[in-house]
Amino acid sequence: MEATGQKLHKVDGLTTLGENGIVHTICDEEEVAFSNWINNNLSDDGDLVQLLPLDPQSQELYTKINDGLILCKLINLAVRDTIDERVINKKNLNTYTKLENLTLSLMSAQAIGCAIINIDADDLFKGKPHLVLGLLWQIIRIGLFNQIDLSNVPGLLRILDKDENVESLRKMSPEDILVKWVNYHLEKAGCGKKLGNFTNDVQDSVIYTHLLHQIAPKGSGVGLGPLSVDGNVDRAGAMLEEAEKIGVREFVSAGDVSNGVYKLNLAFVANLFNKYPSLPEPDVEEVELIVAADKESREEKTYRNWMNSLGVSSCVNWLYADLQNGLVIFQLYDIIQPGVVNWKKVVQTFRKLQSMMEKISNCNYAVELGRELRFSLVGIQGKDLYDGNRTLTLALVWQLMRAYTLVILSQCTHANDGKLVGDKDIIEWANQKLTASGKESSIKGFQDSTISNGRAVIDLIDAIAPGSIDYEMVKDQGESKLSNAKYAISSGRKIGAKIYALPEDIVEVKPKMVMTVFACLMARDYSGTKN
Repeated sequence: MEATGQKLHKVDGLTTLGENGIVHTICDEEEVAFSNWINNNLSDDGDLVQLLPLDPQSQELYTKINDGLILCKLINLAVRDTIDERVINKKNLNTYTKLENLTLSLMSAQAIGCAIINIDADDLFKGKPHLVLGLLWQIIRIGLFNQIDLSNVPGLLRILDKDENVESLRKMSPEDILVKWVNYHLEKAGCGKKLGNFTNDVQDSVIYTHLLHQIAPKGSGVGLGPLSVDGNVDRAGAMLEEAEKIGVREFVSAGDVSNGVYKLNLAFVANLFNKYPSLPEPDVEEVELIVAADKESREEKTYRNWMNSLGVSSCVNWLYADLQNGLVIFQLYDIIQPGVVNWKKVVQTFRKLQSMMEKISNCNYAVELGRELRFSLVGIQGKDLYDGNRTLTLALVWQLMRAYTLVILSQCTHANDGKLVGDKDIIEWANQKLTASGKESSIKGFQDSTISNGRAVIDLIDAIAPGSIDYEMVKDQGESKLSNAKYAISSGRKIGAKIYALPEDIVEVKPKMVMTVFACLMARDYSGTKN
């Protein structure tokens, strides 16, 4: 919940259907915080010399992101190598090449889990404030939260209670982990206070002052002086001066702290954690626990990002924990086939004593719906989803993603006869498109080993959007496969294909993900527009 006291202004927005004007409320603090974050993290990028620094007070954030360069760089800052730099238009930009960059940034943002519903390249080109800030927050949040896990910070085991384990940590959201991390340090500091939220609990800066003092390196000069300052705003200012000593004065002003602005205080704490987790390294026994714990696979990450990009109401952080109650699965069914879910059968608020049975009941209904949609769910029961059985959960999730992809494709091809486009249709289309464009490459199926060099995908993209590929970038020697695959994925996104797969999926010829790549390119070809 946002605290009061924020500086807000209103901007007019018009719907695409020509309805009455809609008024959007913009948070001035976010404009300033995001501008400063961009300046501090991208100022050394030679491609942005003409754009940075942004003036946080002038609203030029909205005009300077309209060529897509800042957004592309920010996405790569959040999730390294998401966008192949070779694909970004960087020089002599005109309206068309700017829109290409913006399309590339939107498709790439979607691929890392940003919900980009009702936003397109033209909205960003026009600098619509509420849409720009909404997208920037999602990208920045993903970047900040990426490091909050055991693989990056093994010492996170230290924040767990006695009755908790590695699996408990996985089930926590990044926000919950940050709260536990802060409280761990407050207890070590003997503070006597506990953090419960990022709004009211931080307004007096007492927690922040103790936290900074506890995590700061020895000899940094960070002290508890702000505690003796009267007034929340002045105390927050003094606290931020202490933060400045160790280079963590990011996202918040004194007013943002004293007003309890949720997003910015959350970002402030996440940045503190990323720079100074200050947790003891695990011992030998604990290291064994961490090593034994399965890490998120590429496939799991792709599914998670896909779900989040569709705007499911509960953010998916760990696939098995967050699908356990069935609610996200029902939302996906409703997106794939609107109206298929009978929500009267779904328990949405769980009672403490009955929650296990209610969640299993939901999962049973989820499996039942899958069978109605002709999913292959042999041997899968609701209890398997509730228990987080990886193999069986992934079997359902893949079929959800496949169904979604084919529904979108069928809509684009105008196949409204109730029959979905199938694998054979996609392969036939790809080969016909390649042949008609004079390309030498072809595919026999989604397991065709020749796909691994990326050539077929690259040629197909050029066939869909002639001239979109710079063939000087395409290599046939040495370590060229991964390079070609990276170029192919980003090039596909640049022409508006909603590709979630990763370059490694092409190199390793993972048939499931390869199928989605070709299906998304086919949808892009039939739509004829750069979404």
